[in-house]
Amino acid sequence: MARSIFEDKYYHKANRNQLVALLRNRGITDESVLNAMNQVPRHFFLDNAFEKHAYQDKAFPIGEGQTISQPYTVAYQTQLLQVKKNDKVLEVGTGSIYQATILAELGAWVFTIERQKKLYEFNQQQYCFKNKYLNIKFFYGDGFIGLPTYAPFDKIIITAAAPFIPPKLIEQLKVGGIMVLPVDQEGGEEQTMMRLTKQADGTLLEEQFESFSFVPMLSGKNG
Repeated sequence: MARSIFEDKYYHKANRNQLVALLRNRGITDESVLNAMNQVPRHFFLDNAFEKHAYQDKAFPIGEGQTISQPYTVAYQTQLLQVKKNDKVLEVGTGSIYQATILAELGAWVFTIERQKKLYEFNQQQYCFKNKYLNIKFFYGDGFIGLPTYAPFDKIIITAAAPFIPPKLIEQLKVGGIMVLPVDQEGGEEQTMMRLTKQADGTLLEEQFESFSFVPMLSGKNG
């Protein structure tokens, strides 16, 4: 991993404009999400070798067997999450920090957790927006456990294929809060995107959406 291209040039911005137009054509309607996607330079989060391809609607490897999700997937999950300014959001699966930065651009307070220690440490050193997005807090830990010390959360987003809905994360969700996650109940190559809304009696309103393909969500910490 070698992310050292932190210049946002005219052609990068032009490519982002084209990407946002593509996302709009694919059905992303939340203008705040589209604006955030247009403000955050995706090429900052990729290996230098992928710079010229950063604004294609594709996933790319970021090391440690992980990927940066394709922009449509990021926009889709973010739109389902219905982020409001000052929302307290738990993100499970920091990855490249791109999704967390989109959430921060929307004004959320982001608590992001990563189980891959090498990736967590690399991100701590390389993240170039430390002085801009002070509303992102990084944690090394097990996503299935979450961050009970910092709960409850207004929103929770999982950016890996969950084999089931993690009960400890439901406990950390506020009443009226929303969780968005891809669920892989059958162990296949695709997962169903779900949105869960926690009701006053603790039950969940479940909604199912499109199918996506994510790397698996694993338990424990990989040090």
